[in-house]
Amino acid sequence: MEEKKTTHLFFFTLLLSLSSAALDHQTLLLSPLPSAPSPSQPESFSEPDSDPSSLSLLLHHLDALSSNQTPSQLFHLRLRRDSLRFNSLTSFAYNRTRPGPSSGFSSSIVSGLSQGSGEYFTRIGVGSPPKYLYMVLDTGSDVVWLQCAPCKRCYSQTDPVFDPRKSSSFSSLPCSSPLCRRLDSPGCSSKSKTCLYQVSYGDGSFTFGDFSTETLTFRRSKVPKVALGCGHDNEGLFVGAAGLLGLGRGKLSFPSQTGSRFNSKFSYCLVDRSASSKPSSVVFGDSAVSRTARFTPLVPNPKLDTFYYIELLGISVGGTRVPGITASLFKLDSSGNGGVIIDSGTSVTRLTRSAYISLRDAFRAGARSLKRAPEFSLFDTCFDLSGKTEVKVPTVVLHFRGADVSLPATNYLIPVDSSGTFCFAFAGTTGGLSIIGNIQQQGFRVVYDLAGKRVGFAPRGCA
Repeated sequence: MEEKKTTHLFFFTLLLSLSSAALDHQTLLLSPLPSAPSPSQPESFSEPDSDPSSLSLLLHHLDALSSNQTPSQLFHLRLRRDSLRFNSLTSFAYNRTRPGPSSGFSSSIVSGLSQGSGEYFTRIGVGSPPKYLYMVLDTGSDVVWLQCAPCKRCYSQTDPVFDPRKSSSFSSLPCSSPLCRRLDSPGCSSKSKTCLYQVSYGDGSFTFGDFSTETLTFRRSKVPKVALGCGHDNEGLFVGAAGLLGLGRGKLSFPSQTGSRFNSKFSYCLVDRSASSKPSSVVFGDSAVSRTARFTPLVPNPKLDTFYYIELLGISVGGTRVPGITASLFKLDSSGNGGVIIDSGTSVTRLTRSAYISLRDAFRAGARSLKRAPEFSLFDTCFDLSGKTEVKVPTVVLHFRGADVSLPATNYLIPVDSSGTFCFAFAGTTGGLSIIGNIQQQGFRVVYDLAGKRVGFAPRGCA
């Protein structure tokens, strides 16, 4: 009898150790760097929108506008854009939380269509009749804008420049209009007494022109009277899209302006292009909210209403909480500094330096069986996986308030060259702001519920 008990205990212990090993590690199937995808045209959307209070659109990665580049060149360009994007967001946050008056007619530095721009774009019809243009979607900025004829200076874009004179629904806004007053620092044309806007970027790029209203067409759904900037002077390092659809939390963002129609809700799902043939997509309206999403509350920053701040309590590696990573490292202080934001346009997640070092060291310890490789760009933890088709890696879980987000292995160990080097896709920052980037969001449907003041994560949400 005693022998039976011992045998049962042995098998129970073995089962426990096997199940905990399954929690500790997961299999990473090794894929090469992806090639440039080809963007589809507006007619190629999947199914028609039957519900006017909801719409969905295909998203394309910015790499689709660089089809002549090799996978390695595309990745280097992405890291360069990512660095510019990160610097732009942090300088925006820093400048907005400094005390002191604003200097005349200029809006704060924001992220956007400069080379540190959002990474995903879609086709949107502008005006009546609609002219279809590529627009970048950006959760890190608010103002909707596009290049407009006549151009004083316009950068090169894929489509013809939009001409408001050929649209029956275009309307300038008077300087006294409430929409004009919502701009950070509105201008007023002395000649026509109409509203002017200016948006500046961290790399010195800017867009300047008329602030107006226009009809936007998403597939067959028309959204009238959207306040947007019609830019006649657009200078700097811009990409080939025609403009930007601001998806931030601020009063002039597209979700805020269309709150009564789409209930201030939207979501997107960004696919890992190296592993999936499914397209990325964005959904507006109640159908944006996935039933399987786990939600975390949005944290208000009274100094800065554009970004989506959420509370990161800790991180687990290999099934164990990393001891050096606590909520206090990510706290938003009373001046509006610090905190953690989730962003669609940043690729690599940045964590405050001490949190990153603790995370990195825990991952290195859990992956010590893998052959190390030299550092690569901003990544200091890389591995030589050449000749392998799969490897076991420690699990990584982000613990937000109310939502534990368990990352697939492809969301944190990524290919960086064509010779089998893979790197841990996190980085440290000496600034106060931490950013959850889109590599870590891949495959999740990320739900932005502005009305409910929450952000949700639904795993395997791109189906």
